[in-house]
Amino acid sequence: MVLAFDTSAAHCAAALLSGDRVLGARVEEMATGQADRLMPLLEEMLAGAGMGWRDLAGIGVGTGPGNFTGVRISVAAARGLALGLGIPAVGVTSFEALALDAPRPVLVRLDARRDHVYEQVFGDVPVAARLMALAEAEPPAPGTTVLGFGAEAAPSHPLAVAIARIARDRLGTAHPRPAPFYLRGADALPPSDPPPVILP
Repeated sequence: MVLAFDTSAAHCAAALLSGDRVLGARVEEMATGQADRLMPLLEEMLAGAGMGWRDLAGIGVGTGPGNFTGVRISVAAARGLALGLGIPAVGVTSFEALALDAPRPVLVRLDARRDHVYEQVFGDVPVAARLMALAEAEPPAPGTTVLGFGAEAAPSHPLAVAIARIARDRLGTAHPRPAPFYLRGADALPPSDPPPVILP
């Protein structure tokens, strides 16, 4: 039993997987409020399937790239749940999730805003993900499936379902703790106030 979730974009998405069977999948569109909505959504999903937290064998979490704060919300929740329940948490990038079960080669593009895109190609030879200006994005090679931003084709699975499936397949294997997958620095600026004076 794997519970997966993602808040890397303007949504709160979750899926519950038992083996190959999807017990529930939901996506709630929201620009803000993911931190308040995520845990109630997960509890509702478990309750709807007649399950509890202790029934879970693992957690899957979307690690981005995407909204800086949104990615941190999900990753922190996954780490906390894994620690509290004593089960593994597996991080899955949005690229991996959208490319799941797509014919190779496949190019996954994500909207990075400000006229930029994130992209990664999956084929015989791994290609590192990158951030690039939309105007510089080259047309895909002939025969390449394009998924994500501006693509006509749809991914094989909803995002959270794909994260759950990938996490399920990685349970029992060595993998690092989930960590945000950033291709761009945070938009937040350091505080302009002078640092505090520490008195002896």
